[in-house]
Amino acid sequence: MNKINYQKELDRVIERHLASGEVPKLLLHVCCAPCSSYCLEYLSQYFEITVYYYNPNISKKEEYEYRLSEEKRFISLKEFKYPVKLTESEYRPEDFFAAVRGLEKEPEGGLRCAECFRLRLEASAKKARDGGFDYFTTTLTISPLKNAALLNEIGAELGAKYGVKWLYSDFKKKEGYKRSIELSREYDLYRQNYCGCVFSRTAGED
Repeated sequence: MNKINYQKELDRVIERHLASGEVPKLLLHVCCAPCSSYCLEYLSQYFEITVYYYNPNISKKEEYEYRLSEEKRFISLKEFKYPVKLTESEYRPEDFFAAVRGLEKEPEGGLRCAECFRLRLEASAKKARDGGFDYFTTTLTISPLKNAALLNEIGAELGAKYGVKWLYSDFKKKEGYKRSIELSREYDLYRQNYCGCVFSRTAGED
């Protein structure tokens, strides 16, 4: 199987739409404001974006709501070429615990995380299909701790299942992660020290 260069795939999509003059609609699943900061700065030059905040993995409602408030604050403060809107999902941690049942003792980055990715990306694919979006993708690939190849594999599979195009990405490229840190400082964004679930909190994941 040939290795996919996700950034080149994204570049091709952008170039194609620039050549046609189209501004496609993108549903962007976001996990938190810091991770979304660079992704929104970059993608909003080429897409009309709706941010989708769906993160039932976050273990405390207060944490969930604080991350959501930071996302809203960043969007309200940052200037974008094309409109950026936000839609949020109901907070349902029981969905996460059901998805990872039996995988509680898995190490960080293992099968439990893969099921968490699938849960959030499947909800995003359905949302994108129902909303008539041209593409969907996630900010999760910006994290050095997340498996971009796995995220793209799951995303492409779900895109095919639900009939909406998956936008390949590896937002760490082009110094995306570094830029996200700069933007986090510039906008004084809350940077949590764990992924979100009770298991990553115990492990002290950055």
